[in-house]
Amino acid sequence: MTILHHADAIRVQANSALDPKIKSNLGQFFTSAPICLYMASLFDNIGRDVKLLDPGCGSGSLSAAFTDEAIARGQTESLSLNTFDIEERVVPYINETLSICASKALRKDLSLTTSFTLSDFVITSGEASGLFGEDAKYTHCIMNPPYKKIATKSEHRLALRAAGVETVNLYTGFLALAIQQLVEGGELVAIVPRSFCNGPYYKPFRELMLKETALRHIHIFDSRNNAFSDDEVLQENIIIHLVKGEQQESVTITSSPVADFHIDVDSNTVSASDMTIRTVAFESIVNPQDKDRFIHIAANQRDQAIIDRLGLFTTSLDELEVKVSTGPVVDFRLKDDLRQEIEEGAVPLIYPVHLNGGIDWPKKSKKPNAINISDKSRPWLWKHEGHFVIVRRFSSKEEKRRIVATPYDSSLPGDLIGFENKLNVFHAQKAGLDRELALGLYVYLNSTLLDKYYRLFGGHTQVNATDLRNIHYPTVESLRHIGGQVTHSGLSQKQIDDLLDKEFYNMTGNNNNNPLKTQEKIEQAIEIITLLGMPPAQQNERSALTFLALLNLHPEGSWQELEKPMLGVTPIMSWAKDVFGKEYAPNTRETFRRQTLHQFVDGGLTLYNPDKPDRPVNSPKACYQIAPELFEVLSTYGTEQWEDSVKGWLSKRNTLVAQYAAAREMAMIPLTLDDGTKIKLSPGDHSQLIHDIVVEFGPRFAPGAEVIYLGDTGAKEDFFKKERLAELGVTVDRKGKLPDVVLYWPQKDWLLLIESVTSHGPVDGKRHSELRELFKHSKPGIVYVTAFPDRKAMGRYLADISWETEVWVAEAPTHMIHFNGDRFLGPHE
Repeated sequence: MTILHHADAIRVQANSALDPKIKSNLGQFFTSAPICLYMASLFDNIGRDVKLLDPGCGSGSLSAAFTDEAIARGQTESLSLNTFDIEERVVPYINETLSICASKALRKDLSLTTSFTLSDFVITSGEASGLFGEDAKYTHCIMNPPYKKIATKSEHRLALRAAGVETVNLYTGFLALAIQQLVEGGELVAIVPRSFCNGPYYKPFRELMLKETALRHIHIFDSRNNAFSDDEVLQENIIIHLVKGEQQESVTITSSPVADFHIDVDSNTVSASDMTIRTVAFESIVNPQDKDRFIHIAANQRDQAIIDRLGLFTTSLDELEVKVSTGPVVDFRLKDDLRQEIEEGAVPLIYPVHLNGGIDWPKKSKKPNAINISDKSRPWLWKHEGHFVIVRRFSSKEEKRRIVATPYDSSLPGDLIGFENKLNVFHAQKAGLDRELALGLYVYLNSTLLDKYYRLFGGHTQVNATDLRNIHYPTVESLRHIGGQVTHSGLSQKQIDDLLDKEFYNMTGNNNNNPLKTQEKIEQAIEIITLLGMPPAQQNERSALTFLALLNLHPEGSWQELEKPMLGVTPIMSWAKDVFGKEYAPNTRETFRRQTLHQFVDGGLTLYNPDKPDRPVNSPKACYQIAPELFEVLSTYGTEQWEDSVKGWLSKRNTLVAQYAAAREMAMIPLTLDDGTKIKLSPGDHSQLIHDIVVEFGPRFAPGAEVIYLGDTGAKEDFFKKERLAELGVTVDRKGKLPDVVLYWPQKDWLLLIESVTSHGPVDGKRHSELRELFKHSKPGIVYVTAFPDRKAMGRYLADISWETEVWVAEAPTHMIHFNGDRFLGPHE
């Protein structure tokens, strides 16, 4: 068991023991084991002598993960863990974690020292207490700093200024101080909110970070509440990897829908479900012409296309001579002037409740409809003339867009008007704009393209006036040109997007590579997959792209011009990258296979190996194809025949599924085990050899042997008597470690570990050592056997076979070959 496993159990205990209010006030949320595992894996170099900084350490999970990683890489001789936290109640938990780190390091001959400092990391650094002297520079830093705004005159703000850092949040303060304390070439990995990527308040920190370090890696989460779901944190977080003093080169960007990081057995790398990966030039993230140094994070080429397309607009609101302000009327401060109905001396008061695609006023609700003009209220009222554009500050989860803009033409009664504080209002000196400019803004703000950009840019559901000021806009000429084509304010989403597309065409002379077309096709595919009965687990982008690949349907393509290619998993993933700009990590192949394609086959959407049903499942030629009956149905999408076509297919679906299943079943290899259990192995040479081991080898060389395990690459569940193996002294976490066949021969009290070799290697020296370690607690004696289908196959691997093992060839089932040793077919001491 790893140190991190122990540390995560301690984290859970600490989380439940700490006061939630204190945790919230401190802005500290503990890091789960999967995220710790991934963060530790991101360091480029963990060398001989390592000095780690873990500020805001909590119960110590990040230090534990780093220690595991250092031990696994095997290059570190001395490791110093330096941890800090402000919460006194965390002391016994961090001490327990550090103690486990020390014990494990001792067993691995690693010199490890630990220290925990109960203090405020920011205040301590500001005091220059010696902790940060020349002899206390760190080679590495791993952190999950606290998230908390800091006031201008607060103790933290003053301490940060004393250290030469200007920022508005504790987490960027922690980052800046840690960067200062790293040696040249030192590395930092942190999980933090992404709010520092934009906005004027974080500009000094961005300049410091980009000047002092090279940005190597960014990981983003598709869901806002994923990283710290245990604490119900709705902050949008990212993981960053920085290297101090290095020259900035390209940046790796990864993303995942969820934070289920794990070690992928095949590649021995840390991955997550549906993880994407791309490497981009730094200029794609920070535009060299951008004086604000905003950081744009595009997880895939489609997101980059959105950023690039909107990059054609470079005008600021100041250049438009337009202002956007939070509604000035704070109702509880003007309670005496609020009116339910309009009356003499009162003027309209607009709340979010009055916005419904237009202005729905007056409206019966708990909110007032008017405000009396008084000496107290007058300063908060604006001129009631011209055209305003109103945006709600808070968008609901149900709304398709984050930014929802409503134009208002000052048609209500009165010379003044009030806008409530939960609104943002575009205006010119507290009066309305001209009609064309206002309607141009209305179209732009409501466009799907801007919504996609805004989600990349910030993502939170609260839309602040500051966010709207930070966005770049079309020129005043473009906005008036767009607005001049608007005849009414109730435009459909398609009409809005078409108007913006026309403007792009006017500017560039072409409208190719529209990223919205890509998104539209994906949404259509998800809609179809859902209608065809796929469960929620398959109603996602991965399945949509797989579906589109099997139809070779491009973003600009028509559903009436489909194809039926036969594709394997890797070609499907390559197609998603080349055509739709989404590059999945290579180690997600099994996710495509097991969580999309298997369900497509079971649901009758696709056929498996239609050209050769008996093809082995582990064959590189394994492929999938859209079922012919469904292909005809899909070509009616978007036509009047679509609804009837789908109903017809669904009515026959169960029959079709049974028909396809019967065809697959015919290719399976039947096998009856020693206890009478009947199973079916997947087709192919590998499974045939497993069959022969059980029915030919077993009865001849281990008569009466009990089948404990069969690894069949095509079966949904391998045959495995896990409890029986445990009775024999062997407990296994993952079946993937086991040999292809495990037999127990009670007459001799032997366990026979048999590798079925058709395309993979025999029991060579490395595999012999792995199996010896895995079965070291076995009560029976161990016999190692390599099985080949024929002597030709054996000949290819003859030089690799380990000494003190047995070899059996299925084409000569009555013979055995023993590789040296002092006995034949038996455990070797």
